[in-house]
Amino acid sequence: MQVYLDYSATTPTRPEAIAIIQTILTQEWGNPSSLHEWGNRAALVVEKARIQVAGLINAVPEAIIFTAGGTEADNLAMMGVARCYNTPQHIIISSVEHSAISEPAKMLENWGWEITRLGVNHQGRVNPEDLKAALRDNTVLVSVIYGQSEIGTVQPITELGQITQMHGALFHTDAVQVAGRLPLDVQTLPVDLLSLSSHKLYGGLGAGALYVRPGVELKPLLGGGGQENGMRSGTQATPAIAGFGVAAELAAQELETEMVRLIGLRDRLFGILADVPGLIPTGDRIHRLPHHLSFYLEAADGEKISGKTLVRQLNLAGIGISAGAACNSGKLSPSPILLAMGYSEKAALGGIRLTLGKQTMVEDIDWTAMVLKQVLQRVIPDLSLVVN
Repeated sequence: MQVYLDYSATTPTRPEAIAIIQTILTQEWGNPSSLHEWGNRAALVVEKARIQVAGLINAVPEAIIFTAGGTEADNLAMMGVARCYNTPQHIIISSVEHSAISEPAKMLENWGWEITRLGVNHQGRVNPEDLKAALRDNTVLVSVIYGQSEIGTVQPITELGQITQMHGALFHTDAVQVAGRLPLDVQTLPVDLLSLSSHKLYGGLGAGALYVRPGVELKPLLGGGGQENGMRSGTQATPAIAGFGVAAELAAQELETEMVRLIGLRDRLFGILADVPGLIPTGDRIHRLPHHLSFYLEAADGEKISGKTLVRQLNLAGIGISAGAACNSGKLSPSPILLAMGYSEKAALGGIRLTLGKQTMVEDIDWTAMVLKQVLQRVIPDLSLVVN
């Protein structure tokens, strides 16, 4: 039995998206910037997708800038704001950002920008009062991830955005893990910039988007032909964008029922694993992505026992999950997210993530729980596990 539980890494491309991608590749393959009929047809495909993606977050289509993915959207948000200033200013991010934000922040820091990294509690949540205290006269941007990909915690984005905008700074959120899983409405959310990714919501690899509230100024990262209203030069990847559009439209239609279903499956798995000694949940259990479970291994040592140990063992059993710790030059590095949440280096080597999706059924949950218990018993023999 094969069970894929790594939907936060990527989702399988849904059939409807595959169908439109194939159609574009074989029939509407023109360059959207060309003035002839072939180009016009491709341009219409891109604009239809823009409307579909905008619909997912209740935006005006003109506010959507297509990119190659979530990482580029995050970089465009941060660097695009920074490039508007002749001298370095101040930016605030959280200490649990995806590397698509934390790495550009380091780059800006090296160029003289001041970066404040807001701490989080043991569940990975930012305290809005900490944001208030961190804001300065020269703060130009605050970026806080909406739903954290490794530990599943959902941030108080509305409150954080309101605080930021009242101060007069721009507010960006990486909503890559949230789109299609929780409602997003930029007409009510106090966000100026918001990042999306196609392959996180069954649209296929190679496309993303940055929502830019009308009136917000950004400077492009790429020089070229001036596509995407001058904000993202380069010939648009029409097939990938079309797949993104279809997936976004269907995600909006299915969101309510799929969200409830995923929460039920998530909580079922949490419940089955609740009595497993040495397997400790991480992240916020209340403010949490609907599809997301995360744990750390109490017995982790970074050598014989780590999160990656479980990933490998479950993979041998036909189950796909992921680990938070990274392997650099053959040496395991602790998860920076768990470290930021106050976990020890040892615990931060033992993080695992199980994320559910459209193809996840009750049988997959029960099978995974049984196999995981058996694997833990084999890997950590001194644990007293009761295998149902």
